Amino acid sequence: MKQSILDKPHSGRGQNSVFDREFCVDGIEFELPGLREDPLGLPDLTEVEVVRHFTELTRESYGVDNGSYPLGSCTMKYNPKRNDKLAALPGFQRVHPGQPAETMRGIWRVMYELQLMLNEILGMDAFSLQPAAGANGELAGLFIKKYFDVKKEKDRKVILVADSAHGTNPASATMAGFDCRIISTNESGTMDLEDLRSNLRPDVAALMLTNPSTLGLFETNITEIAGLIHANGSLLYYDGANLNALMGIVRPGDMGFDVVHINTHKTLSTPHSGGGPGAGPVGVKKFLQAYLPGPVADYDGEDYFPSVDKEFSIGRMKSGFGHFDVLVKAYCYILTNGPDGLKECSENAVLNANYLQAGLRDIIPPVFDRLCMHECLLNGDLLRISAYSFAKRLIDYKVHPPTLVGAGCVYFSDDLGSAILIEPTETETKADLDRIVSVFKMVWDEVLHDAEFVNNAPYSREISKVPMASKEVI
Repeated sequence: MKQSILDKPHSGRGQNSVFDREFCVDGIEFELPGLREDPLGLPDLTEVEVVRHFTELTRESYGVDNGSYPLGSCTMKYNPKRNDKLAALPGFQRVHPGQPAETMRGIWRVMYELQLMLNEILGMDAFSLQPAAGANGELAGLFIKKYFDVKKEKDRKVILVADSAHGTNPASATMAGFDCRIISTNESGTMDLEDLRSNLRPDVAALMLTNPSTLGLFETNITEIAGLIHANGSLLYYDGANLNALMGIVRPGDMGFDVVHINTHKTLSTPHSGGGPGAGPVGVKKFLQAYLPGPVADYDGEDYFPSVDKEFSIGRMKSGFGHFDVLVKAYCYILTNGPDGLKECSENAVLNANYLQAGLRDIIPPVFDRLCMHECLLNGDLLRISAYSFAKRLIDYKVHPPTLVGAGCVYFSDDLGSAILIEPTETETKADLDRIVSVFKMVWDEVLHDAEFVNNAPYSREISKVPMASKEVI
């Protein structure tokens, strides 16, 4: 009787070619389900031809190893190679989440110590490392819905979201079953307190706030905001996407935040986007600890182990224990820098953003004329062509375009449609920043002499921009 190969583990070498549909293992005949019967039709190539083909493709890719990647709000931060090497150690890589917990004491120790370090950095009391990315951590943080359900306050169905927030804020709130109300920004770029007061009603569960905001500005009224939220019986949620401006300087927990999530890719130098999976640890004050997604790492004074018995836990956010490989890199980054080094990273991130803002103000002035934090928001109204076309020309000079607010990359109001958001991160040198400024100014000079030429850039890529009508030139 024939069996499927899926019915029995491969316990030895069969007598047949692996390309046969039927073969024999330990005297039992197996059939490979789903194996194609016709040749795939791949070209007959030598190894060197294949290597050259894919090497050439890599040259068309752009990443932080090629040059600056100053995407405001979602910047690509340099990933130290030593952290990749440490995360690839056999004791980290050759484990399986299904094996007995007692065989993974070292794994649980790393996660436990990382939880403690994140508590210290963010001013929280407990952390879960399970969420698979920043947005996943954001969704996990909205378990505050269960908190209010347990308190029998099920009428709290509204999340307040600043209009300077990441687009994931209203998206995550909606996915968690909340309605959203948007709080406006005032003329200084910070939250409008009168608008906030007018929207604080008994149905409000929480305010989601990014501080510094996606405008690159610190909410100077954060203590008053926290007081208003808590007086309403609501919670204050911290979107930690921009913690890289505050790390080691001030803690969200000390500002009054009750729930936080962080993006390890920007603050703790783990890969972002196509560089690999992410991680979005979520932290809470003690009164919310029982709601954390599990398992979380624990320590009883003698042993490290997974704890899964939280009374009101929202359960798993994904299979396994989170993206452990990513968490190891974040752990190594914190240990490498230490408290003073983490603070210096934040200080340099703020310094670099302000250096770019000052260097570009003659051609692209800041939207809010004040010191920025980790990123600067610049006004593209004076560029004479669209910010989109201007950014495309930067590619020809090997400068990755910054974030274009009007392209829908950020959840902003329509009056910032020509704005440009630039975030250089702390890892760019002064020479790098000077080059970026010089390229912006070269493109500006080109616009003055031949705007139509710039309007149809880039010219150095395999795929060019579809030529724009001349009406795009202002």
